[in-house]
Amino acid sequence: MVTQDERRALVFLAAVTAVGSAIRVARPDDDARSVPAVAPQLAAGDLVRQAAASQHAESLARPLGPEEKVDLNRATVEELDRLPRVGPALARRIVEERTAGGPFRSLAELTRVPGVGPRLLAELERHVTFDGVPPLVARPLPRPATDRPPAPGPGTCPERVEVNRAAAAELSCLPGIGKVLAERLVAERAARGPFRDIGDLARVPGLGPKRLARLASRVTIP
Repeated sequence: MVTQDERRALVFLAAVTAVGSAIRVARPDDDARSVPAVAPQLAAGDLVRQAAASQHAESLARPLGPEEKVDLNRATVEELDRLPRVGPALARRIVEERTAGGPFRSLAELTRVPGVGPRLLAELERHVTFDGVPPLVARPLPRPATDRPPAPGPGTCPERVEVNRAAAAELSCLPGIGKVLAERLVAERAARGPFRDIGDLARVPGLGPKRLARLASRVTIP
């Protein structure tokens, strides 16, 4: 099976071969003059384009540098393929989802693409931007300077939880909200802003009417 590095090397060699095929060795004729080094049927601008194509192919064949970024809302399939753990098939799905559903606004929104999970998001975080902006990573909002009690430990939960300020560990103690839904709540809050009311929590996949009814008396949404 051809590896990703081998495939990139083949792309680069093919581009170099294309440029080389346009070159003709200058030979003196009987009048001591030389024929053009480039085939006469090839316009001068074509060679420039061939060289540019070769440089582009070479850049696609190189592994992504430590500080190099790829813009998820602008990159081509070939450019997305350079990202770690993103092959051609997933790169195509990213472009298709971007075209159908609109630009990605945050790292969490990349989960719209089938095959993108938490492990891949963590791998991509330092390598991607969104229209030139670094990814927004779901993190708890800072707590106000008050004498609030510490986050609850296992088996405990405060009478009410402030949904727009609580960390995932605190949210997970609510009825019907485990670790997975708590993390989704935090990610959605970071991506699209605070929740306005109890019904607004339905933005989170998995929070239907029954769960919202159970949460109504246990949460505070300013």
